[in-house]
Amino acid sequence: MNKGKLLLAILLSNMLLSCNSNSNEVVVYTSVDQIFSEPILKDFEKETGIKVKAVFDTEETKSTGVLNRLIAEKDNPQCDLFWSGDPMRAIVLKQKGITSPYRSHVADDINPVFKDPENHWTGFSARARVLIYNKKLLPEKDVPQSIFDLTKEKYKGKVVIANPLFGTTTFHFAALFTLLGDEKAKEFLAALEKNKVVIASSNGDVKKRVVQGEAVCGLTDTDDANEALKERADIGIVFLDQKPLGLGSLIMPNTVCLIKNSHNAENAKRLFDYLISKETEAKLAQSCAQMPLHKGVSVPVNVPSLDNIIPMKIDYEKTAEKLNSIVKILEQFSRYDKK
Repeated sequence: MNKGKLLLAILLSNMLLSCNSNSNEVVVYTSVDQIFSEPILKDFEKETGIKVKAVFDTEETKSTGVLNRLIAEKDNPQCDLFWSGDPMRAIVLKQKGITSPYRSHVADDINPVFKDPENHWTGFSARARVLIYNKKLLPEKDVPQSIFDLTKEKYKGKVVIANPLFGTTTFHFAALFTLLGDEKAKEFLAALEKNKVVIASSNGDVKKRVVQGEAVCGLTDTDDANEALKERADIGIVFLDQKPLGLGSLIMPNTVCLIKNSHNAENAKRLFDYLISKETEAKLAQSCAQMPLHKGVSVPVNVPSLDNIIPMKIDYEKTAEKLNSIVKILEQFSRYDKK
């Protein structure tokens, strides 16, 4: 190696060491609503002195924007930690070799079903998929109790769901395909299409349409349902398919994972531990009615306990794998009302 090349190599090495060793920051990509995630990250900054640089998804492209960015940056990672609103995106990153395993002692008492067996992601603070309805437009006796009720004639054109290509609605549909099998799930989509289900841009848009009376009911997440209750007292919430032989309600923990070969790995581990702590779960229960996965976390009266909900029995990894095979089906379904 000549002197010029040796000097260049030394300079590059010093630059890398400077970036990796002396930084007092951590870079976070998150699909969780900024209104809820940013205060948590600000608290971490105040308590540790570590500067958090956050990249947030938009509401309309929830989880896909930062996910695609992480995939694109695989060979040159710019992010240290990914905080997702559901496990599916973390599993996709694991399958693509983008995450690094980390077992946090803080998660020792969290149910193993909410953790990757190889420690590539850990779940905390769960939401559930629920039905919200406008009590002025829908009497209690007529409120759907199963997701399959949404295909009934009496709800034709009156039900709203978020675009299944984005966010937790994607996860919900992938879970249905996993549980029901492809044929029955496609029959369900066809029945929704026949019943003229309205496709909104996001879960927040679902909430808005039900609150404003543009739809009598809609599928959304418990955090958006809680916001709807704050806006209108005449909004009701139903956990669907709660009979003993029913499908159950889809439970969606937040997940956190470390990005392989990131610049600030140690700071990312500190943030990882902070996010999955009981203290953070208590804050998220207060701000957006999320359900703690740790035992003994103090929560407001409006936050339901997971002990009282029949969960949808799914394998999160299989659900993530299923998504890859149904993308074209969901694309076609999401465009049906524009034909």
